[in-house]
Amino acid sequence: MKRIDCFIPYEDDIQVARTLESLGREESISKVVLVRESMKATPTLRYIASEASSDYTLIYTKHTDLSFGLYALDRMLAIADDTGAAMVYADHFNEKDGVRAFAPVIDYQMGSLRDDFDFGSVLLYRTSSLKEAVERMDVNYEFAALYDLRLKVSQKGALEHINEYLYYEIENDTRKSGEKLFDYVDPKNRGVQIEMEKAVTEHLKAVGGYLEPVFKPVSFDNDGTFEYEASVVIPCKNRVQSIGDAIRSALNQKTSFPYNVIVVDDNSDDGTVDVIKSFLGDPKLVYVAQDKTYHAIGGNWNVALHHPKCGRFALQLDSDDMYSDENTVQKFVDAFYEQKCAMVVGTYQLTDFQLNPLPPGKIDHREWTPENGRNNALRINGLGAPRGFYVPLLRTLNFPTTKYGEDYAVGLRVSREYQIGRIYDVMYNCRRWEHNSDAALDIDKVNANNLYKDRIRTWELKARIAMNAR
Repeated sequence: MKRIDCFIPYEDDIQVARTLESLGREESISKVVLVRESMKATPTLRYIASEASSDYTLIYTKHTDLSFGLYALDRMLAIADDTGAAMVYADHFNEKDGVRAFAPVIDYQMGSLRDDFDFGSVLLYRTSSLKEAVERMDVNYEFAALYDLRLKVSQKGALEHINEYLYYEIENDTRKSGEKLFDYVDPKNRGVQIEMEKAVTEHLKAVGGYLEPVFKPVSFDNDGTFEYEASVVIPCKNRVQSIGDAIRSALNQKTSFPYNVIVVDDNSDDGTVDVIKSFLGDPKLVYVAQDKTYHAIGGNWNVALHHPKCGRFALQLDSDDMYSDENTVQKFVDAFYEQKCAMVVGTYQLTDFQLNPLPPGKIDHREWTPENGRNNALRINGLGAPRGFYVPLLRTLNFPTTKYGEDYAVGLRVSREYQIGRIYDVMYNCRRWEHNSDAALDIDKVNANNLYKDRIRTWELKARIAMNAR
């Protein structure tokens, strides 16, 4: 029963020979085509669509060995047939440095719009769905074609996750999770990002989730009386090594208005509280000790936002990091008034703990534009930093009580209706070290984090589609 046409990239004779030998043992494969051009380019996908003639089309996206478990392809075919899915993908095994490890992936959903969503490297498309989607690919991409393809396929059919371990591949990227976080904002990848933004923007228009650059006005004239114009908010838990540096950089700001620093400690037990209390001689410091209930970062932010001494604008400073100079708070507040926005996103410099610059260096999130930033925000996994919020608005929205993605959720919600301002000067030093909460996550934690952010995007996309329909 020959039901699959298989397309694999050609790069290395030995790798291809081993993969071909493995695929040759699979009875369901009708033919195998070697593809010398980039799988990420639109002309390549048009070629694949023209050559595919069986029920299903398998696209392999890596240049490493591939092999399947016993009857695994038959299993993929059965599920594709039973569900009517437009594409199926599966959990698998990765081999790193000779060690085989489980590599689970996550369910695809409406908000799974990240261009780096991990399907694994085996994509089994229903050929009719593949051909129909390729016919609608009217932009020639150099980098974004596979992304464009799955977005278009998802508009007409389901992308089905098979949570069974069905194949084996080699994993060449052995970096820790924290070392991969900033790939998408590396300036050398700017051309890729521009193409990805174009593809997701067209997708949002197709599904009714695109938002025109029209925003609700923001006025600071009738928002009540605030004792402080701004508050630097520092949530923390067990950061004895870094919290002193963060507080010091916040207290040393020079402003033309009164501001304070609200430190919310979530039951630290490592000496962090003693460090915080050592700064209580400065009247600008407000120390909040959380009770024993669950708060996470989002809950700590909510306590600060609703504190009677919170200023008109709440400015983020993570407990690992430091403001770059004494002008950060002033620049934030000036930006709010000049750009008349409900939220401001700044620029940061990646450094090590001793403030030595790390690649890719300055992270300015150029993908966040006034014209299309809130649409493109559904594609990327973060909105930049440091962030500032207009407190009267945030008190009506609140942060979700989570310790991951809380700022992203709020940023998406704000951007649904309001303009988000930008500052392209470096505002703070983002210190990367072994105690960062995202420095070395295992695959299950990475998946849980990604699944949650996809849920955030799903909720937001549904809200935007409903808003457009009114």
